[in-house]
Amino acid sequence: MNVDLLRAVPHALVAVLMLVQGALAQGFAGMGSEAEGFSVPQPAPQFRFPADHGAHPDYRIEWWYLTANMTGPDGTAYGLQWTLFRSALAPEERPGWESPQVWFAHAAVTTPQAHHVAERFARGGIGQAGVRAAPFAAWIDEWQLAGPDFDRLTLTAAGADFAYNVDLRATGPLVFHGDEGYSVKSAQGQASYYYSQPSFALSGTLSLPQGEVAVTGTAWLDREWSSQPLAADQTGWDWFSLSFDDGDKLMGFRLRESDGETFSSGTWIDREGGATPLPPNVFKAVPGTLHSVNGREIPTLWQITLPPHGVDITVEAINPDAYMDVSVPYWEGPVRVTGSHEGIGYLEMTGY
Repeated sequence: MNVDLLRAVPHALVAVLMLVQGALAQGFAGMGSEAEGFSVPQPAPQFRFPADHGAHPDYRIEWWYLTANMTGPDGTAYGLQWTLFRSALAPEERPGWESPQVWFAHAAVTTPQAHHVAERFARGGIGQAGVRAAPFAAWIDEWQLAGPDFDRLTLTAAGADFAYNVDLRATGPLVFHGDEGYSVKSAQGQASYYYSQPSFALSGTLSLPQGEVAVTGTAWLDREWSSQPLAADQTGWDWFSLSFDDGDKLMGFRLRESDGETFSSGTWIDREGGATPLPPNVFKAVPGTLHSVNGREIPTLWQITLPPHGVDITVEAINPDAYMDVSVPYWEGPVRVTGSHEGIGYLEMTGY
């Protein structure tokens, strides 16, 4: 037995716990804290692919975020989420166990009656989690989103009471939000680099307590990185990704400020994949019915208007109890769209 290894294990575990606690302490409000030493997004970005599908460790915060709306053979609606987060506690990468990178991931499946959630943590530098640009692979332990390129991917993950294995095929182009991928998040000018693949066709299998379910549907993958994406007075956000039956799509978000004001923006995506950025505060999202979940009052019914595109819609959660009871909790789940436009989508709400 290697005594030196046994002595090293407790120190390694302590290091992991310290890194994780530091990342979680940032929370959602921590995204508005100063990020001295880290790179900061600049206007007029020049993206390089496939390299930019990979990690950017000189920025503090980054994610690969996939949501999917699916149906089973009997028409039941399902939702799926898989997110890999990278959070850097220092701006300079170091090798092996000295890496300041913390990785964590969330996986979820939502049905009309249940919401299944799992969470994973890892540290950088040792291969337990990471992202490779080409051939593309994003992983944490055995959870993985990978394929020969960013247009052809397979996603696998499992929790205590669910699993999924789905194939994704892009049917449209990448979409760049804001000014060609430079997405402003506040009146003070905080910003991120942000692009999406909003047009994946999906097929595969869910494994649920009641058995396996073959599903088909559509998925939306967001890529975003920054070092200070929020202003200091912003406390959380409400984010919508909506796909309408006529082929058009809408990404919109509003960021809530401590004085009760909001800052909103978004992107209109036509059925050919052309993107039109929305001016600040043209996208209007008004909360309606509040739902009590995990001791919090959260709006799971919304009225959204976007006059330039004739949008006046109601967005309603398929399962109001889709609360992500993880280390930094938030609400995330599939929604139905009715009104001037019919469709489906996903809603994320943080900071409640």
